[in-house]
Amino acid sequence: MQKIKVLLASRPRILSDVIRNMLERQPDMEVIGEVLDPIELLLTAKARPVDVVIVTPLNAEVEPGICRHLLAEQPRLKIITLEANGEAAFLYESGSRRKRINEPSEESILGAIRESMR
Repeated sequence: MQKIKVLLASRPRILSDVIRNMLERQPDMEVIGEVLDPIELLLTAKARPVDVVIVTPLNAEVEPGICRHLLAEQPRLKIITLEANGEAAFLYESGSRRKRINEPSEESILGAIRESMR
């Protein structure tokens, strides 16, 4: 079975650790790296085989621009954005599709990743 390759771009550190721990317990997912800033995210996503990027943006205004840029370069990429306060999560896909992940939880986020890869 081919694992879903996930790149993390999350801050604060404690949130990143929680997300990483959640993903590493999944037999069908693999964390392939972690980046801290938008430029590093763009470069790493382009240079490595990535299926899903999980982003916790510090600035919600930057979020749509980064997602559009990543998806323009890699239309098959899936992006999950999580608000740092944990109150909202969204799945971005090619074609400017943005889907709200209701009640962000471990189960709903993992489900959204798996569903988007089908």
